[in-house]
Amino acid sequence: MVQDAPILVWFRRGDLRLSDNPALRAASEKGRPVLPVFLRDEVVERVGAAALWRMGLSLESLQHDLERFGSRLILRTGAADACIGALIAETGATAIYWNRAHDPASRQRDTGLKAKLKEQGVEARSFDGNLLFEPWRTKNKSGQPYKVFSPMWRAQAQQPVMEPVGVPRRLQPPSDWPETETLAGWALAQGMERGESILAKRVKAGETAARDRLEEFLDHGLDRYKDGRDALAQDGCSGLSPFLANGEIGIRQCWHAAMLRDHAGASGAQPFLRQLMWREFSWHLLFHWPELETRCWRPEWERFPWNPDENRSEIRAWKRGRTGVELVDAGMREMMVTGLMHNRARMVVASYLSKHLMADWRIGRAWFERHLIDWDAANNAVGWQWVAGCGPDASPYFRIFNPDLQATRYDKKGSYRHRWIAEGQANPPETALEFFEACPAAWKLSARDPYPAPVVALEDGRRAALDGLERFREQAPA
Repeated sequence: MVQDAPILVWFRRGDLRLSDNPALRAASEKGRPVLPVFLRDEVVERVGAAALWRMGLSLESLQHDLERFGSRLILRTGAADACIGALIAETGATAIYWNRAHDPASRQRDTGLKAKLKEQGVEARSFDGNLLFEPWRTKNKSGQPYKVFSPMWRAQAQQPVMEPVGVPRRLQPPSDWPETETLAGWALAQGMERGESILAKRVKAGETAARDRLEEFLDHGLDRYKDGRDALAQDGCSGLSPFLANGEIGIRQCWHAAMLRDHAGASGAQPFLRQLMWREFSWHLLFHWPELETRCWRPEWERFPWNPDENRSEIRAWKRGRTGVELVDAGMREMMVTGLMHNRARMVVASYLSKHLMADWRIGRAWFERHLIDWDAANNAVGWQWVAGCGPDASPYFRIFNPDLQATRYDKKGSYRHRWIAEGQANPPETALEFFEACPAAWKLSARDPYPAPVVALEDGRRAALDGLERFREQAPA
């Protein structure tokens, strides 16, 4: 009977949690069997190696959490429409619920699938579970999408944010479970080459770890967040980005927890809330400008004389943390060892690539996508376009980060560079040595190698970037 037919709940990277999961909560309240499902489909297949591996840890944790509710997570590989169709046929499910994803590939997939299922008489419902506000409802005073962050921050920070929904009271199991694939069989670490064992030492995954990290940050890191988040050698960032990227904690949970601290007078609450809204702004932009990952938001910047050749020796040096510029190399090595990079370092390495080396920003965007465990399609694209000067509300192109000056200001004692660069140190720390264990063997790098000379002198690189900007301006249509 229809009232006893199962409901499929389709988990995605971005909502791998039981709390504040509107789709799961709604399905659980129907009093019908609930079948949690995760698909390794056409969208998941585009996820970079490090983020895919990290997602596997999230899925493993989610499996354990569901088992405590007497439930399971069904895993399938293939095109979404084929997998969902097969599960409906096997289980007799008459409904499928999911939380909306806002990247272009997911939206195209979901729109087509929802229409197809409705034609077949299957209830397909999507829920608002991954953003503070739905992008199509967020408009400026002219009724248009926001293009500048500050007005969006001022307006939306005053708007009420939906309270997080709680963990389901019960997940009714089906009488028979369909067959499932296994995480071991998926071998999600395969693309990590040698890096998995190194990254695994530092990674915590799952909903409990996410909640613990939020509480730890709010209790011990929030008050120093405003200034501490830029100090390269300090643990001044929230550390929540991998958890948010996988949806092990919801953005609304973070927002409301920070708002409580703000009301209590915590000095770092407003800067942290502002960063949460920047994430929102990035997704707002990607929703309204779906080519943001691949095209300059300012179309005239497609004429800028960036070099698209990523096989240049200078680009290889950038990727391998061998530019001869210590702060740039430290950031790139941190990413190879941890799957993360300090936010200040991200800006510096991006500026160096797109300005000093005059490389197309899309080279960097793709490299980050491959190596960051906290890869987020919107934040990554907007961040790169912001630094490169071609995006919305971007830093002017002529603002060229000088890595040495940045190091003097944000790594005064050299602790960050010491942590990640082994060459030249008599007794380098384990973190610096682990880079040589984590990087691909094909690079043939050793801590005994001499530290390289700069691939480009900083002043020469700055001059080349400004010359490129001048040529760009001269060639502008009249």
